[in-house]
Amino acid sequence: MIVSQSIDSFLTRMPQYQTRMQTLIVDWLPYLERWDIPVNRDMVMNHFNPSQIMGLVGTTLSGIGSLLTNLFLVVFIVIFILLEEAGFGDKVKAALPNAEKSIRDAQGFMKQVNQYLMIKTTISFITGVLVTLWLWWLDVDFPVLWGLIAMLMNYIPNVGSLIAAVPAVLLALVQLGVTDAMLVVAGYVLVNVVMGNLIEPRFMGRGLGLSPLVVFLSLILWGWLFGPVGMFLSIPLTMIVKIALEQNHGTRWVAILLGNEVPDTSK
Repeated sequence: MIVSQSIDSFLTRMPQYQTRMQTLIVDWLPYLERWDIPVNRDMVMNHFNPSQIMGLVGTTLSGIGSLLTNLFLVVFIVIFILLEEAGFGDKVKAALPNAEKSIRDAQGFMKQVNQYLMIKTTISFITGVLVTLWLWWLDVDFPVLWGLIAMLMNYIPNVGSLIAAVPAVLLALVQLGVTDAMLVVAGYVLVNVVMGNLIEPRFMGRGLGLSPLVVFLSLILWGWLFGPVGMFLSIPLTMIVKIALEQNHGTRWVAILLGNEVPDTSK
């Protein structure tokens, strides 16, 4: 309800934001002329049209409602799958009495998946809360909405935090000015450095990472298969595939290629 109300309010205020962005761009033209940059108002408006920019943001936010609906459906499916793990070993023993190794592999797989999802979700939730509190303290409009986006995009390493920061920084620039926009940037950088580079690696451990190329290709692949929901879930889904590949000696080499670390072969 909070997110839906924030989106509706943002769409209602969008003409005001467009006007303020246009004024901000016009105010910057004299500074560009002082630096001998050959620009004029019409040229800037053609290549940096505030209505197109705000329209793109509004269209993206309008799709968040359906995105959250599909996301919750996927989350509930995953919850039931993980709950099934409690009796999965006994079922396999009853069905396949000689499948002890398969049971151990399956239990190891589920344990790593549970660990990854729990740590990643907790880190993402804390990231979203910190971003919300920082934007609320700076008096940026709709802090809960930007905190939710920061939480969701935190599942995507490397580029997710950058994408999540763009709309909040633009809004702070239009609403509050350059100084507050720089404070928003500083807050995003600080939160993501602390959570992503210090806290998360400490709890996540080694081996639970993906190479930047795999991250980018995963966004394309899962986004093509499932649309926007697939893009948000691309990294967790790929991590689950990687963990599954690690359980079998014959496919472990694929998991190594997907990872972000070079294994020590000297031992």
